[in-house]
Amino acid sequence: MLDGTDWILCFKNGISVACKRYSPDFQLFSWTVEEMSLTSKVEHKVVLDTAAWSFNIVTSVGIIIVNKALMATYGFTFATTLTGLHFAATTMMTLFLKRLGYIQSSHLPVSDLIKFVLFANFSIVGMNVSLMWNSVGFYQIAKLSMIPVSCFLEVVLDRVQYSRDTKLSILVVLLGVAICTVTDVSVNAKGFIAAFIAVWSTSLQQYFVHYLQRKHSIGSFDLLGHTAPPQAASLLLVGPFMDYWLTDKRVDNYNYTFISVMFVVLSCAIAIGTNLSQFICIGRFTAVSFQVLGHMKTILVLILGFLFFGKEGLNLHVVVGMMVAIVGMMWYGHASSRPGGKERLPPPSNNKPEEAIGLVKSNEYDEKV
Repeated sequence: MLDGTDWILCFKNGISVACKRYSPDFQLFSWTVEEMSLTSKVEHKVVLDTAAWSFNIVTSVGIIIVNKALMATYGFTFATTLTGLHFAATTMMTLFLKRLGYIQSSHLPVSDLIKFVLFANFSIVGMNVSLMWNSVGFYQIAKLSMIPVSCFLEVVLDRVQYSRDTKLSILVVLLGVAICTVTDVSVNAKGFIAAFIAVWSTSLQQYFVHYLQRKHSIGSFDLLGHTAPPQAASLLLVGPFMDYWLTDKRVDNYNYTFISVMFVVLSCAIAIGTNLSQFICIGRFTAVSFQVLGHMKTILVLILGFLFFGKEGLNLHVVVGMMVAIVGMMWYGHASSRPGGKERLPPPSNNKPEEAIGLVKSNEYDEKV
């Protein structure tokens, strides 16, 4: 059969297929479909990760532009109530998906649900109050501080270890975004307290998105189905009073027009995608990666703002800041995906329970970026 030319013999064995290559000197080279399927799985993951990030960026930037028009042009300044409407729309979406069978019945302990809703609502209210009581510059600094706080939570609660390059890339992102966004910086006692509450509650809420999916083995849709209804109910109950305190205006006295109502509906529709994409991204990655790579949205919002609302804010230091931030994000993506770039250490070997303080038992490295 062997005539001096290479030939390939392939045979099927159940699901797997093995191919063997014979050469004239009878040297054997083999490879299996399992090896090739590993490559296809990696490519499939890259496609899904890219789609998740793109979905989040598009919806997040879209809702910022719509809300800016709604509040600045049409005077609907009731941010907390609007967020409650966002979660009400998200709740209706999850109920619809549940009827279609896309959301399966799953269990989430009431204690975990209460903690999540508290963190999420304090995050929303805290951010609104922080923006009211602080300068824009300090507000941006507070938002940037969520990255080191999220890192701290992962190091302490999940025993995550970062490589030197990963840490440096995070610093580069922080520097670039700070150059872009931080202008005047002034702080007062009550503003600092509001920012402190906002930063920690937001970081804990985002940590819990990843933690609860991993702990209870539930998907993004399932977790959103558990958390959206209580968030909608609590924010719609508290929102009008909070907005009246912040703006001295009552939501029921607002002059509703057809166009303003359509903008509210559009905002709610986009918010469904924003909420879902956040849960998907943090579930697939981590809160730190979501914060670091998520600052691409900040860059896009700045660019779109210059395009649609004038270029008076566009100057050299903003452009330099954008470039530095983008380089930092690319470096972070490369550094954190390398072996040892970001990994979860195994728990210490002792006789104490491995699951303590609500942590998840885990002996494997964290494969998420």
